[in-house]
Amino acid sequence: MSDSNKNQSVLRFIIPSLIGVALFMLPIPYEGGLSILLAVLVKTVNGVISPALPHIAFVVALTSGLLTLLVKIFRPAFVKNNNNLKGLFDVPWVWAVLRAIGAAFAAMVYFKFGPEQITSDATGTFILYDLVSPIMTTVVFAGGLLPLLLEFGLLEFVGTFLSVIFRKIFTLPGRAAVDCVTSWLGDAQVAVLLTANQYEHGYYSEREAVVIATTFSAVSIAFSLVVIEQVKMGNMFIPFYLTVCLVGVICAIILPRIPPLSLRKDRYYTGTGGAGEGDIPAGYSLPRWAVKRAIEKANSGYTLKKFGNESVKTVFSVIFSLTPVIMAIATCALMVSEYTPILGWLGKPFLPLLKLLGLPEAEIASKTMVVGFTDMFIPSVIASAEVTSQLTRFVIATVSITQLLYMSENGAMILSSKIPANIGEMFLIFLERTIVSIIATTLIARFILHLV
Repeated sequence: MSDSNKNQSVLRFIIPSLIGVALFMLPIPYEGGLSILLAVLVKTVNGVISPALPHIAFVVALTSGLLTLLVKIFRPAFVKNNNNLKGLFDVPWVWAVLRAIGAAFAAMVYFKFGPEQITSDATGTFILYDLVSPIMTTVVFAGGLLPLLLEFGLLEFVGTFLSVIFRKIFTLPGRAAVDCVTSWLGDAQVAVLLTANQYEHGYYSEREAVVIATTFSAVSIAFSLVVIEQVKMGNMFIPFYLTVCLVGVICAIILPRIPPLSLRKDRYYTGTGGAGEGDIPAGYSLPRWAVKRAIEKANSGYTLKKFGNESVKTVFSVIFSLTPVIMAIATCALMVSEYTPILGWLGKPFLPLLKLLGLPEAEIASKTMVVGFTDMFIPSVIASAEVTSQLTRFVIATVSITQLLYMSENGAMILSSKIPANIGEMFLIFLERTIVSIIATTLIARFILHLV
């Protein structure tokens, strides 16, 4: 490779990656606190188009619900023959039903008809106007710009350095670092698919696959931004995400060393030992190997046109799947929270711990702890609607992310894969993660909020 080509390759890695880091990770002063450039951009745009957002959210939810049902019932050829449309609307029946329910709820709220339990300011109206609408802008920008972090070598560069840590601290193959960074910067569901693939091909043992899927397939930085914005603490994003990372590491050190994860055996799906680690080749230092892998990724043919196509595809995929499902699940969760004592009953076992830690509004906080097993976004919805304490909102938002195992996405994907985890085991791991996260997050949050 000539010097000019080599320099071009390096720049293809460095420039997009630095732009991505600046947008998603670089702390900047904003409104008396720290935020990231992407959050400032989202808030600025929301300030301009906020009157139109509920109307757009309603149209998206209704369109998604109706088109999904039509596709599932009539199976039109033009959808079956178009991979993009098929991926968007030909979803499993459980998601089709949830989209239809979300569309119905959105219509009731928008046109002001139907049961008060659905349309009240504390339930459906709150979800459509105060939750779903601002989320859409975040999703558009975060989803559209995420390839800057994923497609130009940053993932490979960071993952190569982290591989050493994973082997020494977490007793996992170094390649597990790629799963972690994939979910951290991109998508936890992609990380689960990657883990399942590596298990089926003999790279991970049974123990390693279950540990990685239930411990390292973290919620992405983009969605973490959505959560902290939801509890109205966007100016605390940097300390919030650092807390998420630190608590995640604490869970990753503790949980694999206690049952049920510690009882897992190093058996292989293929019946043979690990298929190889892919260590640093002879003649390379760790930094040189990290740079080489990053440059190879940057030169893998990801063009500006592909960047645009992928960004548009991601944005449409997320808003058409996320908007009606959140409308359905979040409205139902708030109805349960507002009109029944069920969440209070489920959260009772956590109440003594929350009170021992001196968390304000412990009764309300306890209601959010188990509901996260259904969907990780619901706790922050309840917190934004019912909790006034900044400390408690911070703790709920952090724990909802570090609980990790939620059935609406990650958990369902693990159960549907060949990764040998069952729902009872996952619920026990969820409870263990919740207890560790509550203790660690409360202690860290008190220190952070004292400083600011």
